[in-house]
Amino acid sequence: MSVAGFFSPFPKKNGRAAPHCNSQGRDQNIRLWDLAEGRTAVTDSVGTKSFGFCRCSLLEVAEGRWLLALPWKDLAEVGELTRKALAPAVFLQIASGASCTYLAPGQPNLFSQCQVRVLELPSKNSVCTLKPEPDAKLGLPMCLKLWQPNTGSHPFLLAGYENGSLALWNLSMGKTLSRLACHQEPIMSLDFDSEKGKGVSGSSEKQLCVWNPDEQQKLQLQNTISLTNPGVADVVLRQDRKILATGGWDYRVRLFGWKKLKPLAVLDYHTATVHCVAFSVHAQPRERLMAAASKDHRISVWSIYNPT
Repeated sequence: MSVAGFFSPFPKKNGRAAPHCNSQGRDQNIRLWDLAEGRTAVTDSVGTKSFGFCRCSLLEVAEGRWLLALPWKDLAEVGELTRKALAPAVFLQIASGASCTYLAPGQPNLFSQCQVRVLELPSKNSVCTLKPEPDAKLGLPMCLKLWQPNTGSHPFLLAGYENGSLALWNLSMGKTLSRLACHQEPIMSLDFDSEKGKGVSGSSEKQLCVWNPDEQQKLQLQNTISLTNPGVADVVLRQDRKILATGGWDYRVRLFGWKKLKPLAVLDYHTATVHCVAFSVHAQPRERLMAAASKDHRISVWSIYNPT
C-alpha cells in the first residue's frame, strides 16, 4: 500500500492544534492518526471509493469546519455501465461460439472518468459531487486543490486531470467555471496562491506551467518554467508565498522564487524520485523546515531561506 500524508489544523484541543496526521492510501481510505504523547492510533477514517490514485485536498473554511475534496466513483453507476458494456459482449460470444469474451468497439471505458466529491468535516456530510460533462474527456482526476479568495467567501476547487487539463470548479454551483489545456501529459501536482491569484502545475514534461484565473474566473496560461530534466512529482508553495519547491523524477528538489520564478537552488541528496515535498508551519518563521520524501526510502529535512 502506498501512502501520501499531509498535516493540517484538524482537530484542535483547547484552541490549539493537536498532534496528528492525515494519511491517504491506495486502500481507498483516508485516516486520521493521533500522534499525541507518542501515540499512533487511528481515530477516524473516510472511504474514497476511488479506483485510481489522486491526492485529496483539505481546507479549513471556518472555526471547527473543514472541507475535504477526494476522488469518487459512484459504484451504482459502475454497475450499470458494466451491465450495458457486457451485454453485447456476451451476445457476441454466444453467437460466435468463441471461448473468449469480446467487448464491442464503442463500449464505455468504465473508469475513464472519475467524479470528485466534497465532504464537510467532521460531520462527513456530502457538500457536492463534481462530475465533468460526458464530452469533456478529461480522464481521471490526478490532483486537487481547495481554496477560497478570502474568509467567509464561497470555496473553489482546482483539479488537474489525466488529459493534461486544469479545471476550476464552483462548489456552490457544482459546475465547471473554466478549463485550461496547459499540459500534454497528465497533471501530477498543483498548488495555488489565493493571495496573488496564481497557481503552478507540473507533469512528466520538462516544464512547469504558471496560470491564473482572470476576473471572470477564466483560467489562462501566464508563464512556463523550463526544467533540465522531465518529470515533476510534486509542487508546493511555502506558506509565506515566497518559495516554490518541486520534487522531481531526477531525484532532485528544486527551489524557485515565487514572485519572479527565479531559480534559487537545486538540492541533490536523494537517489530516487522525490515523490513529495512539504513545509512545516511555525509561529517563528526562522524555525520553518522543509521535508522531502523519496522512493529511496529516505526523508530529508532542510532549513532554507529563513529570515534570521
